[in-house]
Amino acid sequence: MKNDFNRGISILGIIFWGFILILILSYFNISIKGVVESPTGRENLGYVEGKSKSIWFKYLEKPANYIWNDIFINLFWKSFVSNLERIRDGKSTDFDNAAPQVDYNNTKGS
Repeated sequence: MKNDFNRGISILGIIFWGFILILILSYFNISIKGVVESPTGRENLGYVEGKSKSIWFKYLEKPANYIWNDIFINLFWKSFVSNLERIRDGKSTDFDNAAPQVDYNNTKGS
């Protein structure tokens, strides 16, 4: 049976492949510090930084702020904090209030 389940890379995988990359660069005598501190390296990093900021401010800032403020904070975080405060105070949560109730002591049916 073929397994079609696609799995993403884990944090351990990222660390492992980063370690392998550093070993490969060391084998070829490439200094990461030397590349980053060189004038060409600084110029390239400055270019990438400028383009990244440009893309963020032009295209991504408004949708990200909307998702963070209007969806995550208003819908999830406020109700999460409210329910935690209710648990702390010994009150019923929104989940408890919305769950169907069954009266086991009701003897009308017998």
